[in-house]
Amino acid sequence: MKADVLTLDAKKAGSIDLDEGIFGLPERSDILHRVVVWQLAKRRAGTQMVKGRSEVSGTSKKWGRQKGSGGARHGNRKANIFRGGGKAHGARPRSYEQGLPKKVRALGLKTALSTKQALGNLIVIEDLSIKDAKTKAISEKLTKLGLGTALFVDGASVDENFKRAVSNLPGLDVLPVQGANVYDILRRDKLVLTKAAVEGLVERLK
Repeated sequence: MKADVLTLDAKKAGSIDLDEGIFGLPERSDILHRVVVWQLAKRRAGTQMVKGRSEVSGTSKKWGRQKGSGGARHGNRKANIFRGGGKAHGARPRSYEQGLPKKVRALGLKTALSTKQALGNLIVIEDLSIKDAKTKAISEKLTKLGLGTALFVDGASVDENFKRAVSNLPGLDVLPVQGANVYDILRRDKLVLTKAAVEGLVERLK
């Protein structure tokens, strides 16, 4: 399929062929859901922990009379019912990672790209290089392109001036092609790929 290539000034700079096997797949919400859940689970640190009864500081000596107090019979201050006592069944360090086959991960990325293309939310830019890292100037250019919230994906490296210029604008993310992922693609309205990014994604997903 053909797609127009634009400049940052919203002018046409030719066209590019998009691979049908990457940008023309049917929408699969089930695959997208699986990949997003896998990504978010993988991000979790799993380092939460509270002290149990055997880990808190306190005496285990019987501290009250067995009878005559009018209350229950206790023999350990570290019990979970007392202030400062150990937590019963508390959180422990664990891994939240889930298994997901590489083929499903790759299909998820292809499906996310295809969904953006099908909805008309995929824009191909010639490149992201700018002379000066001026937020006001780049904001005017993005307004011409009709971009509100967007993910920009560049080639192997991101233009530093562009990255600095958009860093103060809310709702914009910039990633190199190797960092392109399903979650970041779906969380923004528009997906902006450079020609280098398109080539990199084709090479990565073929």
